[in-house]
Parts: sequence; C-alpha cells; structure tokens
Amino acid sequence: MKRGWLALFVVVTAVSAYAIDAGNAFDDPQMQARYEKITSEVRCLVCQNQTIKDSNAFLADDLRREIRRMLTEGKTDAEIYDFLVVRYGDFVLYRPRMSGKTLVLWIAPFLLIVVGGLVAFKVVRGRMAMPIDDDSDSNQAAG
Repeated sequence: MKRGWLALFVVVTAVSAYAIDAGNAFDDPQMQARYEKITSEVRCLVCQNQTIKDSNAFLADDLRREIRRMLTEGKTDAEIYDFLVVRYGDFVLYRPRMSGKTLVLWIAPFLLIVVGGLVAFKVVRGRMAMPIDDDSDSNQAAG
C-alpha cells in the first residue's frame, strides 16, 4: 500500500517538475492570450534559440513573472515590449522593430533576392548567347 502512494507521489511531483510556466493562468481568457502571445515573441537571453515561453532558464522565469506583473498592472503590449527592449536591447524580440539599427535586417532578404535574380538572369542570358556545339560539324571535320 505504501509503495502505491509513493509511486503516485513520484509521478505527480515529476510531472509538475517538467512544467515550464508554473504560474497560474489568468482568469480572463483575453489576458491569458496576450500573455501567451508576448511570451512566445520574447527571446530567452540565456538559451537564445528559445522563447521565454519554452525555456526553463531562471532568467526566462523572471521575465515571465515580470510580464505577468505588468499585465496585471494594466500595461499595454507596446509598453511591455518597450520595457524589455530598453532593458535588454532589440535582441530580446524575435521580430525586431523597424528602426535605423534594424533596417538592414528588414531590407537584406529582399536585396539578396533581387541581386540573386539579376545574377541568374545574366548567367542564363550569357548561356543563351553562346554558340551551340553541334556534333555533325565535328564529324565532318574528322571525315
């Protein structure tokens, strides 16, 4: 009987240990949706390839608590993002804002596509201008 209770205790505590966001959900579904959206758009500064929603790092837990606090205080999403950017820089956001510093990040993909298209066009055009090698000409010259 004691083994059964012990096994149940181990299973219950092990499942809660794997929970990343141990905070209570908001009673308001809209507030919970805002919280989920914000935490999925903020980068964990320890892991760097995870959102704070998916990270179990200590800093990510602190940021989730801070975001939860700001939401309960009535802060807007923009105010929360501003706070995070001022404190941690543009890197904290997965989708950095359009600014002078991040303009290259927004323009570079389009610029690379245009340059790649121009290079491909020139290569194809150059290949089309080359003479076609005909096997019948080489056979006549050999015979």
